[in-house]
Amino acid sequence: MLVVDDDAAIRFLCRVNLELDGWAVHEAGAIEQARKTLAAAAVDLVLLDVHIGVESGLDFIAEVRERNPGVPVVLLTGSVGSPVLKGVDADAIIAKPFTLEQLTGTLARLVPRGGSEAG
Repeated sequence: MLVVDDDAAIRFLCRVNLELDGWAVHEAGAIEQARKTLAAAAVDLVLLDVHIGVESGLDFIAEVRERNPGVPVVLLTGSVGSPVLKGVDADAIIAKPFTLEQLTGTLARLVPRGGSEAG
């Protein structure tokens, strides 16, 4: 799994809890770092913040889909009701702040094994 968020605390929270749930987790604080990770490592899910600094996670979804077909993309956002999210090609959207149950439940639904060796 790849967690892409410019907030180090969110990445840490996700990584620690998801590793406890059996996931292998890679982190990226910027889109360029996420690109490098996707090129170098097999991931079975991308957890992507909508706003990554000045960059848009929404623009990055198409790249993920092109380079990694079939890999689910889950958006993290504090703007769930935003019209910007209408028609977005995400497999799920998790509103910030979120509970660990919301996070792990959503990911388990998309990658039903409840954890991953690939990442």
